[in-house]
Amino acid sequence: MNYWLMKSEPDCYSIDDLAANSPAMWEGCRNYTVRNYFRDTMQVGDLAFFYNSNCDIPGIIGVMEIVSEAYPDPTQFDPSSNYFDEKSPKENPRWVLRDVSFREKFLRTISLAELRTVPHLADMHVLRKGQRLSVMPVTPDEWEIINQMSGIRA
Repeated sequence: MNYWLMKSEPDCYSIDDLAANSPAMWEGCRNYTVRNYFRDTMQVGDLAFFYNSNCDIPGIIGVMEIVSEAYPDPTQFDPSSNYFDEKSPKENPRWVLRDVSFREKFLRTISLAELRTVPHLADMHVLRKGQRLSVMPVTPDEWEIINQMSGIRA
């Protein structure tokens, strides 16, 4: 099993949105590294932290599960979508996605600032300077530490 951290802006798509409409497509990722994670590394049954980004308190708010194989992201073909890619051929799509399913919401956000205070998380991808990926791997040790930090769950 692999573990992941997947970012979303809560104003655009929140963990509550996922809880209300689960499973859901994790669409709109337009980075080749992320595409390769979706296509080559991620597996059905993997778990991911739901991370609120670009908000007052960025951080981890809950857990979701990967519930589908990779398949073409339909938003790349939709001219009305913010994720439209006119250069992506339908016969060989450039972008893929995975479906995710809500697992749990934490009672509190484990903030980015709090994550930075934990020495054993110092090498975590999300804490690296310049890290901008919306999907990134999490080690089993990081997964356990953060789950312990979450305390009582919602």
